[in-house]
Amino acid sequence: MSAIILKGQTVYAPSSQKLTVRPDAHLVAEDGKVTGVYDALPGIYSCAPVVDYGDRLILPGFNDLHVHAPQFPNRGMGMDKELLPWLNAYTFPQEAKFEDVAYARRVYRRFVRELWRVGTTRAAVFATIHTPSAGILAEQMERAGLGGYVGKVNMDRNSPPALTELTDASLANTIRFIEGLENRTRRVRPILTPRFVPSCTEALLRGLGRLAEEHGLPVQSHLSENEEEIAWVRELHPQCRDYASVYDAFGLFGQTPTVMAHCIHVTDDEIALMKRRGVYAAHCPTSNLNLSSGIAPMRRFLDEGLNVGLGSDVAGGHTLSMMDVMASAVQSSKVRWKYVDGKAPLTTAEVFYLATKGSGAFFGQVGSFESGYAMDCLVVDDSRLGDEPRSIEERLERFIYLGDNREIVARYVDGALLPDPEETE
Repeated sequence: MSAIILKGQTVYAPSSQKLTVRPDAHLVAEDGKVTGVYDALPGIYSCAPVVDYGDRLILPGFNDLHVHAPQFPNRGMGMDKELLPWLNAYTFPQEAKFEDVAYARRVYRRFVRELWRVGTTRAAVFATIHTPSAGILAEQMERAGLGGYVGKVNMDRNSPPALTELTDASLANTIRFIEGLENRTRRVRPILTPRFVPSCTEALLRGLGRLAEEHGLPVQSHLSENEEEIAWVRELHPQCRDYASVYDAFGLFGQTPTVMAHCIHVTDDEIALMKRRGVYAAHCPTSNLNLSSGIAPMRRFLDEGLNVGLGSDVAGGHTLSMMDVMASAVQSSKVRWKYVDGKAPLTTAEVFYLATKGSGAFFGQVGSFESGYAMDCLVVDDSRLGDEPRSIEERLERFIYLGDNREIVARYVDGALLPDPEETE
């Protein structure tokens, strides 16, 4: 038996309606999986060493359900534009640089270190169309001890020449990327990544759907982020009822595990299809506000039982910090409640759930301290944020709104303590 035991002020959210607080509790894991949270340590562990973190908070690691690694250098740029002009002016020129593997290695090293720094332990990540660079990203995440998915992006139409692939080459390179990770990474796995419908021909979508079915691969893309984008999809695919139906027609909408970013302007039919197929919605509030895309109907998603998590969507989102994303999710839901639909805004407990177990479910049993879950966690010293006595719930909320990487004193994935990636180079 290989056991790790952490003692401290333990907080986790087994559901969006329930925040579990265990003061002075023992979090126990064997072989990287949680066996339980105990007030008194069971006798079977009496001889096992305990890492006592005292009054510090122990939280599940944060999970980022949607992020673009190559856009990391563009954070905070072009925030006065909407989606499509922003892509053309900032994103596509930046992504074209990743044909240079040396450049990719430098940028991705900084990206991975920042994920570690802000407490993101697993992420669903877009790379670019460049197969070697996408492999470098996956390897660097693996080396840092982080988990998740990396996708080589597919684009064969309506894209700049430097980012437009031939359809057959795009599919062949995707297979090469998948096979390249087979024996090189364990926690970081491939995910099929059509950028979005406007940038992929029907032949490419059909081919990716076959790959998803043949290899049992998950899928990530974008859905209904921007009204101009939706009109473009309608023009390109007039035979389809809506945006979601295009993906569905090609086997890319829940036939294998699927996450769609944004989902702001989804119709009733699309919501019903998402629920039926088990598709995850990655809510990206900082990006949605920065690019004037809108506010997703998160209360409706939760009330109707959709799979939902949170994404930073760097660089539409200006920060990788999931604390900032959580705060933005609450704030934007209040605007929607006040001025749009009158539905109750999100609570702190709900966004904490979305950043941990809600997003983590896409990666498996991740994001909670329930038995059998991966022992991914953060240890938080929030003493800098105030010295007045507070409840653990209040300390958690204060950390979300006021904290940053300075409060995170330890990070664990699958029960392993993660060193600073810069120190392991």
